[in-house]
Amino acid sequence: MKAIRRLTVRPVLPEPLRPLNDLARNLRWSWHAETRDLFQSMDPERWAASGGDPVRLLGSVPPARLAELAADRRFLRRLTAAADDLHDYRTGDRWYQAQSAELPAAVAYFSPEFGVTAALPQYSGGLGILAGDHLKAASDLGVPLIGVGLLYRHGYFRQSLSRDGWQQEHYPVLDPHELPLALLTEADGTPVHVTLTLPGGRPLRARIWVARVGRVPLLMLDSDVEENDLRERGVTDRLYGGGSEHRLLQEMLLGIGGVRAVRTYCRLTGHPEPEVFHTNEGHAGFLGLERIAELCGQGLDFDAALEAVRAGTVFTTHTPVPAGIDRFDRELVARHFGPEAELPAIEVQRILELGMETYPGGEPNLFNMAVMGLRLAQRANGVSLLHGQVSREMFAGLWPGFDPEEVPITSVTNGVHAPTWVAPEVFRLGARQIGAHRTEDALTVGGSERWDSVADIPDRDIWELRRDLREQLVLEVRARLRASWRQRGAGEAELGWIDGVLDPDVLTIGFARRVPSYKRLTLMLRDPDRLMELLLHPERPVQIVVAGKAHPADDGGKRLIQELVRFADDPRVRHRIVFLPDYGMAMAQKLYQGCDVWLNNPLRPLEACGTSGMKAALNGCLNLSVLDGWWDEWYRPDFGWAIPTAGGPGTDPDHRDDVEAAALYDLLERRVAPRFYERGRDGLPERWIEMVRETIGHLGPKVLAGRMVREYVERLYTPAARSHRAMTPEAARELAAWKARVRAAWPQVTVDHVETSSAATATAELGTPLALRVRVGLGELGPEDVEVQAVSGRVDEEDRITDAETVPLKPSGGPDEDGRRIYEGSLALDRTGPYGYTVRILPAHPLLATAAELGLVTVPSEEAVGTAGVLMR
Repeated sequence: MKAIRRLTVRPVLPEPLRPLNDLARNLRWSWHAETRDLFQSMDPERWAASGGDPVRLLGSVPPARLAELAADRRFLRRLTAAADDLHDYRTGDRWYQAQSAELPAAVAYFSPEFGVTAALPQYSGGLGILAGDHLKAASDLGVPLIGVGLLYRHGYFRQSLSRDGWQQEHYPVLDPHELPLALLTEADGTPVHVTLTLPGGRPLRARIWVARVGRVPLLMLDSDVEENDLRERGVTDRLYGGGSEHRLLQEMLLGIGGVRAVRTYCRLTGHPEPEVFHTNEGHAGFLGLERIAELCGQGLDFDAALEAVRAGTVFTTHTPVPAGIDRFDRELVARHFGPEAELPAIEVQRILELGMETYPGGEPNLFNMAVMGLRLAQRANGVSLLHGQVSREMFAGLWPGFDPEEVPITSVTNGVHAPTWVAPEVFRLGARQIGAHRTEDALTVGGSERWDSVADIPDRDIWELRRDLREQLVLEVRARLRASWRQRGAGEAELGWIDGVLDPDVLTIGFARRVPSYKRLTLMLRDPDRLMELLLHPERPVQIVVAGKAHPADDGGKRLIQELVRFADDPRVRHRIVFLPDYGMAMAQKLYQGCDVWLNNPLRPLEACGTSGMKAALNGCLNLSVLDGWWDEWYRPDFGWAIPTAGGPGTDPDHRDDVEAAALYDLLERRVAPRFYERGRDGLPERWIEMVRETIGHLGPKVLAGRMVREYVERLYTPAARSHRAMTPEAARELAAWKARVRAAWPQVTVDHVETSSAATATAELGTPLALRVRVGLGELGPEDVEVQAVSGRVDEEDRITDAETVPLKPSGGPDEDGRRIYEGSLALDRTGPYGYTVRILPAHPLLATAAELGLVTVPSEEAVGTAGVLMR
């Protein structure tokens, strides 16, 4: 019979075991092996049945076993050591506390999803896993971060397959009381609510659950509260579910409600108020509007509040394609703001202007969340060097007049949290070499260019480690495959063949990720006969493990999965290639650790970063990938192989896929498999082992989330905190007024005449100084409002300047009778070959983060350059 009501009965632990509660409810256990081992030792069978979740484990251990453990001195010593270690971890000084710079008092980090552990299933893919790794690395480094997200009652979907290989979605109900969460309450125990106002004045209330991620609190807003109507209760039902209005409400709750949750949390706990707000992708962009409303309530006008908010905001974009950005109909957005809705004190038109695509090719009736995120942040970044370049080109319309390379979007290449993803066996090998403490520091803080000690590990130890991890993967695959076939309707008698699936001594390739079309799940099937030959090669066979989820609304992605599954179901090859449904963190850890080669073949440059290959690399897995995302940045032949790309303007997609698939087959057949199976005199594949050693020793330190978070702190958070402190109310008013004055006066700013000392000759000798004299008109602006620059460098066939260098020119005297001013300076001709220069005028103010911030620039007219001699060849 079905229960009419559900409740959670918590175990009452004997007094000596009470510290287990704190250990279970701080998610540090998810990356701290000693704590996991402690829980496992309580009851190994129940630990496995609980999916490695301490909260579920404690709810299932019988009282008799708890009493036994409470009297077990050895267990209690281990428990005391683990509890003391967690206390020291949470309260002791770490990397952040040892820095001398004026770092932010706190940083608020907003993301629509967080992949911290499989026990808290609030993630769909790379964005959430990256956010979880960001929190964990910040905790390890001692960064005072507050995470902000939503608590989805159904999480993301669970995936299974039908008999014919079609993806099926299931949405389990998650009870927060059964998760490692605590409800945020007032001092009297009353649950805290944040409230948004919906059109017509209806309230949308949300509770705040707190997950402890080491030292970092993660605040998760949950609208499933009794005070809400049924529709409002469902706002936080599913991750990336529902239609446009549903998504808009989720993003308003995340951004606006999230700021209110942070304020409440800091009030109740004494946590320092954030000086920096970091928006992880555009979903949380509304947080800037709430902060503007806060400042308007303190007496600033909208423009001054906007400047104050921008100063302390960092925006990270994760998508390399416009289609990956949330965009809403402007009328839908307008309906949810203003009188009798949210933020009534802010004029709706001002809100709409922040997200409108007011650049060539933009859609004037759409509200773009990434565009709003960029306009509300003084600092922005992509997530790899290549993605930074792609982002500058994609958003260049927001900074008209500037070349893409000058668009103020930098890049911080993603990293991965090594203690989460590195196999315990790999950690133990490092600990034997340099000690457990140094190994832990190397994997968390990082900082070294390479791990030299890897060179001292014997070849046989490396090879036996890789073989052990591969064997663990084989056993995991067989268990998951059997469960999948049972779900598909197969009887146990049909499944004897599964005991022969995969071989722990065969070269194993992994491919696991979301399944949008650009990631090309089925590129490996382009020539099925060729793939079959590789799988069944008599001397150098390969085996492939594939996993991935398609979005529930993406039938194209589901068809790709079905095509792969049907191939893998073929009795001729099903022992060599498998598709595992329900890809998630628990499965991913085994895949990254057990595969020999990690395959990635997206359409370049559509992979923003692609961190799965980083996790594999930390375990000694070699990458075989298209040069995209992070692999484009750090690829070396010592670490793996690059799949050639056949892209370019006008390339036929089918031809491109044929060419790149053929290149993939060739690499596997002629380079990868021979290297793996080639044995030296001692029976070891020496050249393969050397690549494993190079991958761990040289690539390992680069791919750490600790390195990534340190870069955020040094390059983005600390400058943002400085800007925040400098942006006092008076400074914000002055900057806003200055920007308005500059924008109004800019049409009168001109470059009237450019003179050069070389008499416009077409050639000049290396090292010759080139004197410039420029006559400019500044209209109502003064020299203190602008910077006049000479821009020079090599030129291409169309006379565009590349590798540009800028030199500021200095004013010479006051204005003439026409109000014009003379600026002078010189260029050093320090490069041979085609060379060119130009002159431009930019706004200048000490509180601007970059000269491009206003998107204003003036260059010479055709008449002004007539005698300038701007090119030398």
